[in-house]
This record gives sequence, structure tokens and C-alpha cells, in this order.
Amino acid sequence: MSARPAAGGGRWVDVAPERLSRWLENFAARHGPWIGDGLLLTAADGATAELVPPPGAPPVDDLESLRREADAVRRIGLLLARKGAVAVGVAEGTKLVVSKVDTHYVQGRTAAGGWSQQRFARRRDNQAKAAAADGAGIAARLLLPEVRGLSALVTGGDRTAVESILAAPNLRPLAALRAERFLDVPEPRRTVLEEAAAQARTVRILVRDP
Repeated sequence: MSARPAAGGGRWVDVAPERLSRWLENFAARHGPWIGDGLLLTAADGATAELVPPPGAPPVDDLESLRREADAVRRIGLLLARKGAVAVGVAEGTKLVVSKVDTHYVQGRTAAGGWSQQRFARRRDNQAKAAAADGAGIAARLLLPEVRGLSALVTGGDRTAVESILAAPNLRPLAALRAERFLDVPEPRRTVLEEAAAQARTVRILVRDP
């Protein structure tokens, strides 16, 4: 379970489906008994918790339906990209059934000025484009054959890098499955992809204290 600040106040908490009941018990222990209005829970002391279903789950409007859908095993596509690294996979529940990690050199920014800065910027731009093309190729090979069986595509890493990959015209069927959730992950590696598979199935909860 992880927590991070939310825009507008409060904090986001990611809870694995199998830990949701315990989390709700602890929420009540900390803040008092709660009442539910759809997926918004309000505790006795005024604290609130708003639950968001995991990617790929159908819309639900009550807690019991959310529990049921969160527990369901789905096939989720994963696309993580940052700088020149890309990780692509298909997860069934928490298990990776298809995966590929690749790196492509992209030069860092330079503090040089004038002509040198422009030359390095052009080189860096060309390297980034090549990395995006390679990433799109990997996504096409691994994910397009699976696209009809995927409940969602979950992305993460660097938004610019991900957008560059999904801009490839042949990936439109994949981009159409993209979930709103975007994972904050370090440079993609096999272990990062495995962690993302678990994170992609969590229930997100927006907690606001009284």
C-alpha cells in the first residue's frame, strides 16, 4: 500500500483488492464508523474516503460491487517508458504472462550554449524519436496480438515518452484501451514492470482527513 499527496488536498492510497476489507476496518478504527454514499465513505469524525475501481473494471456505484470487480482477474496491458527505456507486458492478475524490457540511449541535456547546444539538442531529439519508434515496435509485437483480450492498457513513467510511443498509427487500437490511471515509476526494468502489474490492479482511495 502506498500513499501520496492529491491535488486539491488529501492523499491517494493504493490498496490491493485482497487488503481492502482490512483497510476499511482500519479506516473505521481511526475515524469512527462510516456511512457510504455510493463509493464515497464518510466517517464519524468527518474524514472521507472516495474509492476508485481498478483499471479495466466496469463502472460500479456501490461498495459490494467494487469488491467483486476488484477481486476479478483481468488481463491488463502495461506500457512503461522513461527516457530511452521501455517495458511492455501483459499481466493476468499479478502475474506477468508476456514481457519485454529494452533500453535505447538518449543523451541527457547539456548546459552548453550556442551552436553546440543546438547540435546536442538535435542529436537528443533524434535519439528520443528512435527510442519511441523502438518502443512502438515492441508494443506492437507484444500487445497488438493481445488487444482483444485486454481489459485496459495501463501506462506509466514519463508522459512525453509514453505519448510518443502511442502516437504510432498502428497502435490506435491499443491507445483506445488506455486507462486514466498513470503509474509513477522509475526507469523501467523487469522488477519495475512486475511491481507495475501489482499496482495496476489496486483500488485507489482518495482520503481527506477532517
